[in-house]
Amino acid sequence: MKLNQISDNAGATHPRKRLGRGIGSGLGKTSGKGHKGQKARSGGQRFVGFEGGQMPLYRRLPKRGFHNPFRHDFVVVNLGVLQQAIDAGRLDGTKPVDEAAMQAAGLFRRRRDGVRLLAKGELTVALAITVTGASKAAVAAVEKAGGSVTAATASKPEKTAADPGAA
Repeated sequence: MKLNQISDNAGATHPRKRLGRGIGSGLGKTSGKGHKGQKARSGGQRFVGFEGGQMPLYRRLPKRGFHNPFRHDFVVVNLGVLQQAIDAGRLDGTKPVDEAAMQAAGLFRRRRDGVRLLAKGELTVALAITVTGASKAAVAAVEKAGGSVTAATASKPEKTAADPGAA
C-alpha cells in the first residue's frame, strides 16, 4: 500500500457547502440565511440565556455563597486505606511512604494541592509517612503503631490569647 492509495471509508467525509454561488446551487443569494434580521448578519447571534429583552433568569435569582480562590484541594488518604494497600502488597511497609509512592500504589489519581492524612481506620505497621498535611488523630495513630509522620502542615495551629486573631 502506498500513501497515494489510502482513501477514507465511503460516506466518512462530506463536501463542504459552497455558499453564494448562484441561484442554481440552491445556496446562492442569501446563502441559506434568509432575508435580513439579526441572524442574517455576521456575528449576529443572541447569546445563551438571552430572553428577548426580559431580565434573564441568572440576573433575577439572588447571589448565593462565596467561592474562595485560595482554597486548597487536598486528596484525602485514610489510615485504613494505607493498611489495605500494604496488606495487598501495593505499598512496601519497610520503605518510607510519600505522596509519589501512594500515587504509584493507586490510592489516588492526581495529587492536586497535596495529600492530607486522616485517622479513619487502623494502622498496624510502623510507617515513615511524608505528606502535605495530617490530622492530629492520624499523627497520634501512626506514632502509636511505631511510625512517624512528616507533614508540611500537621494540623491547624491553635489560637492563643497573645494571637491578635484569637476569638
